[in-house]
Amino acid sequence: MFDFTATYTDQYQLTMAQAYFLKGRWRQRAVFDYFFRKLPFGGGYAVFAGMEDLLGVLENLSFDRTDLDFLARQGLDPEFLKYLEGFRFRGNVYASREGDLVFPTRPILQVDGNILETQIVETVLLNILNFQTLIATKASRMRRVAGDRRLVDFGLRRAQGPGGYYASRAAVVGGVDATSNVRAGRDYGIEISGTMAHSFIESYDEELQAFRDFAQIRPENCVLLVDTYDTLRSGVPKAITVAKEMEKRGHRLRGIRLDSGDLAWLARESRKMLDAAGLEYVKIAASNQLDEYVIRSLLEQRAPIDLFGVGTSLVTGQPDAALDGVYKLVFAGDSPRIKLSETLTKITLPSRKQVYRMLGGDGEWIGADLVALAGEEEIRTMYHPFDNRKSMSVQDLGKEPLLEKVMEGGRRCSSPRSLADIARYARERLDLLPQEYHRFENPHLYKVGLSDGLKVERNGLIESHRKDGT
Repeated sequence: MFDFTATYTDQYQLTMAQAYFLKGRWRQRAVFDYFFRKLPFGGGYAVFAGMEDLLGVLENLSFDRTDLDFLARQGLDPEFLKYLEGFRFRGNVYASREGDLVFPTRPILQVDGNILETQIVETVLLNILNFQTLIATKASRMRRVAGDRRLVDFGLRRAQGPGGYYASRAAVVGGVDATSNVRAGRDYGIEISGTMAHSFIESYDEELQAFRDFAQIRPENCVLLVDTYDTLRSGVPKAITVAKEMEKRGHRLRGIRLDSGDLAWLARESRKMLDAAGLEYVKIAASNQLDEYVIRSLLEQRAPIDLFGVGTSLVTGQPDAALDGVYKLVFAGDSPRIKLSETLTKITLPSRKQVYRMLGGDGEWIGADLVALAGEEEIRTMYHPFDNRKSMSVQDLGKEPLLEKVMEGGRRCSSPRSLADIARYARERLDLLPQEYHRFENPHLYKVGLSDGLKVERNGLIESHRKDGT
């Protein structure tokens, strides 16, 4: 939907790229890691999302004539601008599968290419992956408490501009069934869903006539909004009247929607009224500022709600609003690179790497990911990344490699996966995660550790830089 040309970046990326070019260093090989440092929502996991969108952007990334004219006016060097005319991303990408569960510190994706191209793609990569991973994780939390009840994304009108388009996609990765977002439905093959607004009912002199007209126009998928005036004394009784009229015409009212008030109480009272009228098949939908905690509360109160319409909290990732994903240089030229910091958790992990999910004897997840040097063999011990006192033996555990090559020379290594396939994979991976990591309150801490070789390499670089002060 969005026109992702190569100026979808931060200005300092181009400033650095020009310096690399003019100093003749732009062909130097570089590897960058994408990872985050803190799980969102105080939870026990995150759902990786956005990669297929990112690969599509990288395959087509270039500077068009409008970009080049604009950059010329910013004073960029003419020779550099001439280079940018033919710019294409030609690097390699290694990544976890979209829909997999990811955890702090460990690389989720690596970009390998020349230093100039790997620098230019940083901003768009972070923009897409941080946002979609945040929203997919939020959606998965709502799916967990909703169980097998339907979840529908109603958030487009509350999203931050066009972010709502990508939020709808990410929500499906996390477990949402459908969206009100027609454009996202068209482009991503998502089921679209919607009922009516209060304005439709208000535009009539009679609520009953509004219901009748809507049911006549939409007989196969009619859901009536019943709280415009008085839910239990007006909306629900009139919806029952229309439902009976529909039955005589050979149709069925699909549902009613509650959008305000005490949703648990109103749902229970509405259910009683519908059942007493012989309308047990009519579903109850609820909306209005729902999140995973409100949904959990409603179900704990035994509210007979069949569908939840989730909006603002979902598409804006409340309360976190952003994932702190970062993109750090870990290899350049022929040497591993590291960023030091007085804050231990901000010291990066150098070099090309592989990540392994640790498995028990029956292939079950034990709650640990191991970060190792690429090609490292005979890994016996996993070390805490920031506390030298903590380690665990892994020599008898199974190891599932998580980073696979998904792009080579700027082209995908395989056809794009469908959104349905990604969402299905996310559900499968969530089912493998032990239940203690799903808790909203005080979830179990998933371990991420370093291999023997990576620990030695990182400590050696730390010592080397501290000795010479560089």
